[in-house]
Amino acid sequence: MKKAYGIIPPLITPFERDGLLSADSLVNILDFIEKYIHGIFVCGTYGQGPMMSLDLRKKVAEKVIEHVNGKLNIIIHVGSADTLTSVELARHAEDIGANAVASVPPYYYAHSEDAIISHYSRLLESVSIPVYVYNNPARVGYPIRPSLISKLYSIGVKGVKDSSFDLINFISYKLNTGEDFDVVIGTEGLILPGYVLGARAFIAGMSNYLPEVVHELFKSCEEGKLEKARELQFKVNRIRERVHMLGSPIAVSYAVLHERGVDAGYPRPPFSLPERKRVRELLSWIESYLKIKLF
Repeated sequence: MKKAYGIIPPLITPFERDGLLSADSLVNILDFIEKYIHGIFVCGTYGQGPMMSLDLRKKVAEKVIEHVNGKLNIIIHVGSADTLTSVELARHAEDIGANAVASVPPYYYAHSEDAIISHYSRLLESVSIPVYVYNNPARVGYPIRPSLISKLYSIGVKGVKDSSFDLINFISYKLNTGEDFDVVIGTEGLILPGYVLGARAFIAGMSNYLPEVVHELFKSCEEGKLEKARELQFKVNRIRERVHMLGSPIAVSYAVLHERGVDAGYPRPPFSLPERKRVRELLSWIESYLKIKLF
């Protein structure tokens, strides 16, 4: 994988009510979204990777790669609170055929820059596939600053998934690295402005449950139909606002898929599905807003 490209959902992981992985539901979700996406980000925030055991994370990655069977690029998130766990997950990801791995810096503790550089150095030493930084300060507790990105770039990190929701940060990353450094935007909310600034890959949570809408936005950018893309971007962001009113967009993803006829399992506790009545009201509003049929 030279660089990440296109719409890459941070795939939700479906569980049974008892918390076990639902392999059948995983296949259902993948089949539903496959024709609208270009890759998959496994065991990230939406995928609830940090809430799973080491063995369960490996199992999810194996099931995804087995089902996709080389048709899409697979990036597996291996971030954890300690480096040794991340290294084990990265080696496993490479062994089963992942195209790249990504890692948040070790979380819970506020680590020094030297410790963070050491973490990524160990990852780079452990695998031959590309290693991406995952910048998610809201979840980790601290950011990967542009000055640190420059140092990580110099030791061989391939790129960064940036979930700062900050285009100034995106520009600063680009200014502090080279043209070969891959800055991936971690939201559908900035596809158009990100595309104009040179981003070509977007890890979009909405593509779990409204993949056709996110795909159409990216396609409009690719075709140079910027006025259409502008209209779609504003609509996508308006939908994001309504989704967040129901609670966690992670839990909403499962509920929307259920209403759209996809047996998508359940999120892992303590996440829980929002009230069905509110989800159906949301979908009815989206249908009216976009003038499309969803359920």
